[in-house]
Amino acid sequence: NVLIVAFIMSAFVGSAVAQVPTSGNVFFGYSYYNTDLSSIDRANTNGWEASLEGKVLPFLGIVADFDGHYGSQNLPGVACPVNQPPCIPVTFKADVSEHNFLIGPRASASVGRFRPFAEAMFGIGHVNAIAAGSDTSFATALGGGLDYRLIRLVAWRFQGDYVETRFFGAHQNNVRLSTGIVVHF
Repeated sequence: NVLIVAFIMSAFVGSAVAQVPTSGNVFFGYSYYNTDLSSIDRANTNGWEASLEGKVLPFLGIVADFDGHYGSQNLPGVACPVNQPPCIPVTFKADVSEHNFLIGPRASASVGRFRPFAEAMFGIGHVNAIAAGSDTSFATALGGGLDYRLIRLVAWRFQGDYVETRFFGAHQNNVRLSTGIVVHF
């Protein structure tokens, strides 16, 4: 998995260097993340998202995307009373943080004050569940959004992504919704 991620990232980096971007944008904002890290229920976490996009063509850019989300999740466990077999299944709440680093192409088009976009990104995710451990996995994101131009170089972004991870040997289907400020250069 690590070799696949390294190959994909080097392919995108090589393409980006060959087409030195002369324009692009920087985004930073609030992010809501709904994850199914546990088999018991889904967790609603809050955090941030930041991205840097360099345009290689007027309608196509390469984007590097970073995020961090924080909250708590109900996790399954086992309690084994002293001198009282058998062990019984229990649920415990754990503080959870997840960070993702993704890179990939983004297609967009400007229509008046609006700039809709679609993206497909690949990279690495890392989760830390206090008292349950941590894990790193391959991550993918498919989604899109809309930038609304406020003034010449500043816009407001609304973005939604489906993020897939595979932490602790299980498959997670996550939803990430973000909003914040975009500065174009």
